[in-house]
Amino acid sequence: MSAEFTPRQKVTFLPDINKPGQERTSPRSRMQKKGKETETAQPARSQTPTVSKDEIALFRNSVRQNACVEMLRGGFHRSFSELFSLLQRWKEIRLAAGPGSAIWQHKSLEEQPAKLHTLRHYLTKAETALRAGAWSAVYDQQVFLAQYFREPEDRWLSCHFYQTSLNSARRVKIDGGRKEAEALANMGQVYMEQGQLDSAREQYECFYQLTAGRAWRSEGGRSLHCQACEGLWRVYTQLADRPLQANDYRAAIDTLSKAFQMAKEAGDHRIEGEAAYRVGLAYQCVGDQVTAKRFLNMYMEMSTALGDAGGLGKAYKAIAKSLESEGKLSETVQYLEKFAEVSQGNNQYHNLEEACMCLGVIFNSRGQYERGCTYFERGYEIARDLGEVPLLQRAQVFVGSARAYSMIRKYSRSIETASHSDLLLLTGWKESRQNVFTDTTGSAEGKI
Repeated sequence: MSAEFTPRQKVTFLPDINKPGQERTSPRSRMQKKGKETETAQPARSQTPTVSKDEIALFRNSVRQNACVEMLRGGFHRSFSELFSLLQRWKEIRLAAGPGSAIWQHKSLEEQPAKLHTLRHYLTKAETALRAGAWSAVYDQQVFLAQYFREPEDRWLSCHFYQTSLNSARRVKIDGGRKEAEALANMGQVYMEQGQLDSAREQYECFYQLTAGRAWRSEGGRSLHCQACEGLWRVYTQLADRPLQANDYRAAIDTLSKAFQMAKEAGDHRIEGEAAYRVGLAYQCVGDQVTAKRFLNMYMEMSTALGDAGGLGKAYKAIAKSLESEGKLSETVQYLEKFAEVSQGNNQYHNLEEACMCLGVIFNSRGQYERGCTYFERGYEIARDLGEVPLLQRAQVFVGSARAYSMIRKYSRSIETASHSDLLLLTGWKESRQNVFTDTTGSAEGKI
C-alpha cells in the first residue's frame, strides 16, 4: 500500500540576506512605520497651542506692570513717566489723608484695570500727537481724560488733565486762541468746585478777554462769551459773600455790581434778575432804599416776564421791607398781600406763613388788633399743617398777644365804669371765656 508523501517546507529561522527584494527592518523602523500607519488610519489629533513668554507675563504680572512694559516697548517714555508719577501721587494723597479718610476706602488705580488701560491708551495717543507737533490733538486727548475721571475720588486726576490741557492749548497757534479759551473755562470751573474763588476769577477773566468780540460757540450752540460772562457772575456773587459776612457792605456792593454787569452782558434774564436782587438787598443794608427799590423792581419785572412765582414772591417781600423802612405802611401792606397771594397760588406755604405773620405784626403795630389776629391765626393754621414746632410756637405767642390786645380796651373800660351791666358782662366772661370784649374799632378783615 502506497501513500502519497508531501515533503515539509523548510522555513529558515533568519531572513535570507541574499534576497534583494526583501528589505531589512529594524525594531525602530517598524515602530515608525506602525506610527505612520496609525496616523493614516486615525484622524489627526489637535496639537497643544504654544504659549509665549509675553502671554504668560500677562497673567503673571500686575496690570500696572504690564501697562508700563507695553508703553516702554512702544517707546512711550513720556507717557510712562506721567503714569508712574500719577500712581505715586495717588499714594502720597492717600497717606496724607490717613486711615479712616474717604480716599483710604477707595481702590487705587492699580486695582482698577479699566481706568489704568484708559490712562495708558490716551496718554500714548497724546504722546504720538505730541511727536507729530499736533497740539490740538494732544489737547483733545487730555480733555477726554479730564472728563473721563469725574467720580468724586478721581477729581484730582480730572484737575491734573485740565491743567495739562491748558498748557497744550496755549501751544495751539492756528485757532486764534479758541482752545485756550475753552481750557480756561474748564480750569475756572475746577477752581470753583474747589472753592478757590480768586483763582477761578483769574481764569474766567482771561476767558472773558479771549472771547470778547468773538463769535465762537460751543457744541451746544451757546456763545462762549456769554459763558464767560455767566462764569464771572457766579464768581463775583460768591466773592461778595466775604464782605457781607464782615458787614463791609460797600465792598459787597462793588463786587455785586460787577456780578450784575456780567449777568446783564450774558443776556440771560434769569441770572440778571438774581443779580439785581442781590444788589438790591445790599443797598438795603446801607439804608439806601431808593436804589434798593430800583434794583428790586428790576427783579420783580423779570420774574413776572419769566413766570417765576418764587422770584416774584421774593421781590414783593424785599420791596415791602424797603417801604416799611421808609415808613410807608400802606404800600408795605399792599406788597405783603401780593406776597401772600402769590405764595398761596403756588403752594409755597412757608412763604405764605411768613407773609401772614408780617401782616399781623404790621396791623398790630397800627392798633388794628382784630385784623392782626386774623393774620396770626392764619399763620398758626399753616404752621400746624406744616408740622413745624418752632413756627407753631411763635404763631401761638402772636395769636395770644394779639387777642389780648384786641380785648384790653373794652375790658378796661368795663372795669372803669363798673356799671351793673358791665359787671354782669365781666362775670359772664369769666365763666364762659367767650369773645365779648373784642374791639373792632378801625379793623377790617383781611382776605388771603
